[in-house]
Amino acid sequence: METKPLCPYFGKCGGCTSQHIAYALQTENKRQMVVNELTKNEIKFPADIKLISGKDYFYRNRMDFVFSKNGPALREKGSFRNLVQIRKCVISNDKINKLLEEVWHWFNANKDRLDIFDIRKNVGTLRYSVIRASENYDSSTITFILNDDSNKIAEHVELIKEFADKTSASNVAIGRVPANTDLSTSDDSFEVKGDLKMQESVLGHKIVFSSQSFFQNNSKMAEEMVGYTKDLLSKHQTSSSTLIDLYGGAGTFGICLSEMFKKTMIIDNEGLNIECAKENVKGNDKIEAIACDAASMRKLDIKEKYLFMIADPPRSGMHPKAIANIVNLRPKILIYVSCNPQQMAKELKTFCKYYDINSVAVFDLFPQTPHTEAIVELKRK
Repeated sequence: METKPLCPYFGKCGGCTSQHIAYALQTENKRQMVVNELTKNEIKFPADIKLISGKDYFYRNRMDFVFSKNGPALREKGSFRNLVQIRKCVISNDKINKLLEEVWHWFNANKDRLDIFDIRKNVGTLRYSVIRASENYDSSTITFILNDDSNKIAEHVELIKEFADKTSASNVAIGRVPANTDLSTSDDSFEVKGDLKMQESVLGHKIVFSSQSFFQNNSKMAEEMVGYTKDLLSKHQTSSSTLIDLYGGAGTFGICLSEMFKKTMIIDNEGLNIECAKENVKGNDKIEAIACDAASMRKLDIKEKYLFMIADPPRSGMHPKAIANIVNLRPKILIYVSCNPQQMAKELKTFCKYYDINSVAVFDLFPQTPHTEAIVELKRK
C-alpha cells in the first residue's frame, strides 16, 4: 500500500524513508520486525503482540539541523556530506517548525557574517542548530553548536546573543565540540538565554531534563509507554517492593511509577541525566537517584529481596556484566524497554534462561522511519 508523501523533500532528505508507505502498513511492518527478531533468536513469546501508535506526523520534540552555506539543513539520503536545506519538517512538532523559521530569519539576516563549518575540510565555526520543544510543557531550547577549534567563536557568540534577544525560545545555548567529531550536544555548553535544563510533563509529572542529554523524542508515545508499564505492574503486589529504574535517565519511568512502590531507585551513569534525576526527586524520601554504571551495579550492594526492575538501555544494548548483575539481583518482574529490537532479542536469549516472557508490545515512537520501540515483560521462573 503506497501513499503520497507529505514532505516536499521526501526522497532527497535522509530523515524519513517511509512516507510513501501507508501508515497502517508501516506499523504492521514494525510489529513483524520484532516478531522476526524474536523468532530468529528462538525466543518463546506470546502470539498476541500489542501495537501502540499515535500521531504519524508532527510528533518529534527534537531536531538537529546542520548549518550549510545556504541555511539550516538535514543530510541528503545516503550521504553524510551532502545537505538538503529544510524550511519545514513534517515529522517535527509545530513548536520546532516555528523556531526553525526564527533560525532561518537570523541566518538570512547574518549569512554574510556567518562562518559555516565545512564538513569536508573540518574548518569553520557554525555547525548545528539543535531545536528541542516539549510537547506537553512550555519549554524549548535552541543550541548552537560551534567548532571549538575555530578562531571566530567570539563574534559568533555575539551574533547568537542578538538572536537570543529576539527568539521566542525559552532557552538559547551554545555548545562547543572539536572539529574532528560530529556531535550535536556538548558538555562544554553554556546558556545565553534561560537555562540549560528543560521540562516536560509525563502523565502529570513534571520531568526536568538537560537540553544536552537524552530524552525520548516523542513525548506522547513516551507517556503511552509509561502508562502501559504502569498497567503491567498493577497486576502485581508492589506496595512493599522496590523498583529499580536502570538506565533511568532523568527518571521518567521511576518517578511516574514510584507511587506504586515502597522505594524506587533511579540508576544512570550519565552525569547530566543523574543531576536532573536528583533534582526531580528532591524532597521525595521514597525515591533515590544514583550515579552508577549498570555494569558496576554490584558495588551498590542492593539487599532488597522483593525487586521489580525496568531496564531501558541505549541502542547499543547492555554490557554483559550489566546482564549478569540483573540476573543476580533476581527481580520478580523485569520490564525490558528497547529502541533496538535486534539487540534486545540477542540479550533476551540470556534472560530467558531465568525468565519467561509474559507479554510483548511494539510502540511506534518513530513514524515515517524504520525504527521502533518495544517493551518486553519478563517474569522470573
